[in-house]
Amino acid sequence: MSVQNFTLYPFNAAFDPAILSLSGSVDRSDNRLILQYDLIDYQSQVLIPAKTLPNRKHNLWEATCFEFFIGAQNDRTYWEFNLSPSGDWNVYRFDDYRSGMQEDTAFSSLPFEVETRSHHTTLTIELDLEVIKLTQPLEISVTAVMEQLNHKVTYWAIEHCGTEADFHIRDSFGLKL
Repeated sequence: MSVQNFTLYPFNAAFDPAILSLSGSVDRSDNRLILQYDLIDYQSQVLIPAKTLPNRKHNLWEATCFEFFIGAQNDRTYWEFNLSPSGDWNVYRFDDYRSGMQEDTAFSSLPFEVETRSHHTTLTIELDLEVIKLTQPLEISVTAVMEQLNHKVTYWAIEHCGTEADFHIRDSFGLKL
């Protein structure tokens, strides 16, 4: 078992931790990856979409969306997982940095749990890595897109490695499991 805690930071935006905080943990146990996000929004500034019947959807990153990227160490191939608090989801596979993007149909569903209470949203996913045949050591980037009530979108990551918000830069896959 290998649990790592993380904190996400906005790209080029100043947020007081008393207003908004985004953190969580990631755990790899055998070929299962358990990822939990904790969003604390003390002033209720983030738009959290209402829960719906979960569907595979594109462009979830245009609104509030929890994301993570995983790839095997020493391999340019990686996967992008998009999880909306509404229950909608998608998974994309890339051959290299932003190239060869294709929807990964190995997943017919992506069950995850979302719990929303006053000022606090928790999202938890348990992912079977054998579905995409990832058994070797992993590099992971945990990210999120937050849409605020004023419809301004901010981009959150453990580390921003580019001059623009870009979750696909492999140097930002800083968690090693």
